[in-house]
Amino acid sequence: MKSTVVALLLLVAVQCLALGPGTTAAAKPRRTRQGDYLNRLRGEQLRPFRVMSDGKTLYRNPYSPTPGTTRRTCCSWRARRGWGTRTRTRRRTNGRSGDNRTAEDAYLFLANWMERFPEYKGREFYITGESYAGHYVPQLAHAILRHASPAINLKGIMIGNAVINDWTDSKGMYDFFWTHALISDETAAGINKNCNFTAAGAGAAPSALCYDASDEASESLRDIDIYNIYAPNCQSEKLVTPPIAPSRRFLRRDLRGGVVRGTGARLGVQRIYSDVLTRWVDSAKTVLPIIRELMKNNIRVWVYSGDTDGRVPVTSSRLSVNQLQLPVAAKWRPWVSSTKGAGEVGGYIVQYKGDLSLVTVRGAGHEVPSYQPRQALVLVQNFLTGKALPDCKECEQD
Repeated sequence: MKSTVVALLLLVAVQCLALGPGTTAAAKPRRTRQGDYLNRLRGEQLRPFRVMSDGKTLYRNPYSPTPGTTRRTCCSWRARRGWGTRTRTRRRTNGRSGDNRTAEDAYLFLANWMERFPEYKGREFYITGESYAGHYVPQLAHAILRHASPAINLKGIMIGNAVINDWTDSKGMYDFFWTHALISDETAAGINKNCNFTAAGAGAAPSALCYDASDEASESLRDIDIYNIYAPNCQSEKLVTPPIAPSRRFLRRDLRGGVVRGTGARLGVQRIYSDVLTRWVDSAKTVLPIIRELMKNNIRVWVYSGDTDGRVPVTSSRLSVNQLQLPVAAKWRPWVSSTKGAGEVGGYIVQYKGDLSLVTVRGAGHEVPSYQPRQALVLVQNFLTGKALPDCKECEQD
């Protein structure tokens, strides 16, 4: 049986997220060693193996959407250029990145990968990603349509807690803060009064009053893990594993050849430099027109959202999808992660005409598979097969 190819666009962190009008430090919570460590692990959340705490041995990931669970072949790469590990000799090329270059780089990689492994040409192809991959994934899909390569049989995209539309992303974030009792009534009122949450205001310089209100929000969120607002925010270095552990294996001489090619190349562990973010040469204010075009070309689109993420929260996803003004095909309902017994609610789903679905994942933070791997696997399996997520009508009766 031929397997479907699933491309996973993985992010090391969300620092490249384009902040919308009125967002300042409220959208940039304090970085901790715990946060750095988790960011390094995110690239492993969907892979068949994960790294033990010793940094040397592996254990099987029971919730990985790989052959044996979904009969799919997964191909993953990191975006953008410069994230992850790299050779020191190519550091200069890392500063000239942007949305357009990332899409073209990803397409070039994909086209060459298909030539390297021709047995995958023409198979059903899906792209998934999270966070700023709300830009990367639709833009790569758009590049595939534009190049019209017969080797890449694109069928669908799935994006999670995704940056989609600047002003609704920002408004939804502050709405989430207020509705979850993270900021005061006065702070919320100041933000709504003084910050321009409109399409016309996207990208415009916020007013001083907007900055003041968002600074108040930032102070309220100072000790909150914005990527999962109900998670403990560990500040002590004694409570977490040093962040180098997952990358230590790449520093072993016997593994370097699998990561870096070329004579004399030296491997360096990626560090996130603040000046890198200032060299992002383009960032679309919205990808909604691309999503609409993908739908017109019969590309399946799923937008999912962990409902405890405050960085790109479910309120942002709902506001952004609502901008498409699509008619509802199947109304909002709960879905279950298991049909055994009474069934556990995994989240909620609403389906729109044109094959777009908005899905929430209950109790999941910014990187859904990191928090709710079982629900994430059900999500991926049903996305790939095009089947509706199960509900309790299918639950076994006691």
